Amino acid sequence: MSTFESNSDGVSQRVNSPRFSGPMTRRAHSFKRNNTNTTAVSGGSLTTHNEVELQINSNSPRSEEVSEAVLERKHGGHHHHHHNHQNYVSQRVHGGVVKGFLKRPLESIAADLGFRERKKIGHWMFLVFCGVCLFMGVVKICATGWLGSAIEKAQSHQELSDSNGIDNLNLMDQRSVGYAYRSQEGDVERTLKTVETRGVGSQTAKESDVWSKPNSENFTQCIDLSKNHKKLDAKTNGYILVNANGGLNQMRFGICDMVAVARIMKATLVLPSLDHTSYWADQSGFKDLFDWKHFIDTLKDDIHIVETLPQAYTGIQPFSKTPISWSKVPYYKTEVLPLLKQHKVIYFTHTDSRLANNGIPRSIQKLRCRVNYRALRYSAPVEEFGNKLVSRMQQNGNPYLALHLRYEKDMLAFTGCSHNLTSEEGEELRQMRYEVGHWKEKEINGTERRLLGGCPLTPRETSLLLRALDFPSHTRIYLVAGEAYGKGSMKYLEDDFPNIFSHSSLSSEEELNHFKNHQNMLAGIDYVVALQSDIFLYTYDGNMAKAVQGHRRFENFKKTINPDKMNFVKLVDQLDEGNISWKKFSSKVKKLHKDSIGAPYLREPGEFPKLEESFYANPLPGCICETRKEQILGLGAL
Repeated sequence: MSTFESNSDGVSQRVNSPRFSGPMTRRAHSFKRNNTNTTAVSGGSLTTHNEVELQINSNSPRSEEVSEAVLERKHGGHHHHHHNHQNYVSQRVHGGVVKGFLKRPLESIAADLGFRERKKIGHWMFLVFCGVCLFMGVVKICATGWLGSAIEKAQSHQELSDSNGIDNLNLMDQRSVGYAYRSQEGDVERTLKTVETRGVGSQTAKESDVWSKPNSENFTQCIDLSKNHKKLDAKTNGYILVNANGGLNQMRFGICDMVAVARIMKATLVLPSLDHTSYWADQSGFKDLFDWKHFIDTLKDDIHIVETLPQAYTGIQPFSKTPISWSKVPYYKTEVLPLLKQHKVIYFTHTDSRLANNGIPRSIQKLRCRVNYRALRYSAPVEEFGNKLVSRMQQNGNPYLALHLRYEKDMLAFTGCSHNLTSEEGEELRQMRYEVGHWKEKEINGTERRLLGGCPLTPRETSLLLRALDFPSHTRIYLVAGEAYGKGSMKYLEDDFPNIFSHSSLSSEEELNHFKNHQNMLAGIDYVVALQSDIFLYTYDGNMAKAVQGHRRFENFKKTINPDKMNFVKLVDQLDEGNISWKKFSSKVKKLHKDSIGAPYLREPGEFPKLEESFYANPLPGCICETRKEQILGLGAL
């Protein structure tokens, strides 16, 4: 971003004026009128008259002329009035000088010229000089064709703006771009630096804007234990067994909630087990997916965590309980804690969404974030391979975009969205929806849902979005999702953006063997790559999108594009119907997403907890605090 400053040099207009001749001024204050009566002797008679007495400055250019006139008057033997003296001087200047101009040297002429006359001559000489310079400038412009070149350049720029998106992208492919790295506390943060080449300066500037991040300088992480944090009591009210249900990110949220619940009830948490009955049927355990020793050690000052249930309690039948969704602290203290004290071991059958987003004590909110962003570190194989793919995506210093294209079969069947699919594919999705018992909604009007923004963007719609936001065709894209559903559905996106990668295309078969049939571990790898990307874009607000965008907000608000699907698909339909030009479409899309890039804003409570913004998608307030500039300045002064 360029910064413009006002130019106030403090120099007066007079100094810059070509008529200004230095410190010389008219000495009007040096002229004194003598009103006293003066007596002169002329032929024995007395004559009384008023005379102007001139105070002559020896340095004045008129002093020599006036002195000569005074001497001549004295030797003439007669008296003159003041106006006669002026006529005499005028005749001398305008007559004598002109008549003897060709017969006298220049020095003598200059001596006889008055100040005003010399000043007029100087002005005329200056005007002549300016005229010559102007004439030479015009000749120069005409000879070099500069003016014509400027007009052609302006016309070319206008034609470029009016061209369609594909032409724009082709032009952007020809640019030369360089990047520089910036490392800050081990974080993979990079600042894009464009190298402008001849003829593409505006394009590189536009591309730089695409990768710019939102302003978050006044915000910081605030999840550390407070100074008055009470030391963990060695006693426990009982043991909690949990089965984290759902996919990877749904399980992450559930585990965070269960740690908080254990803290609320002063209970001991047994290392969670993971769901093996979800759509992916992944058999990975907690120790396969997460660094379990790091998990226990990080939370040792918050709750007691044991690897397995102690031998003394193995004979006790756990009390099964499904906590009420979106509950707050009083629910667990008044209704669940008595059950724990009575049975000593309680088993929570579900862990997802068991705590409300808002209305939770700040200490508990901070704890949830310590679990999510510090304790739940992926296992070494997942972290190491994820970082390896990050370095491959950053080839030659290029930035990359992580795209969560949730156009997968299970999501389309769940939402009932079959836009741009064949009738056979739509029927296949409908049958799948009926076969899954816990999906309560069966009959869905996909067309209406799409217009309400309830459908994932199709690959073609995603391509239109990226192009409208001025992403160049050479943008490197990492797919954070499974295989897109529908025959040929990826063609539009792949044609417009050929540099699309995934963990499969970036890896050898040997490298992926370790993660074969472990979809949650592969999802963990994608999570690592998405978290460290320059931009994260999601096409459906699922658990993966919530988890990654929330984590990116926590990590200094890395740029995340949240599409306004409801209004965007309406623009797409207008474009397809020919009711709007590409230029207008692109302009409206940019305006629509101007404030949807992951910048800081406060999460607000809603009327119904289920409809509120997820705490894990936006941990502000709770885990991110605003630091006032005044406080920073004050601390700096101390």
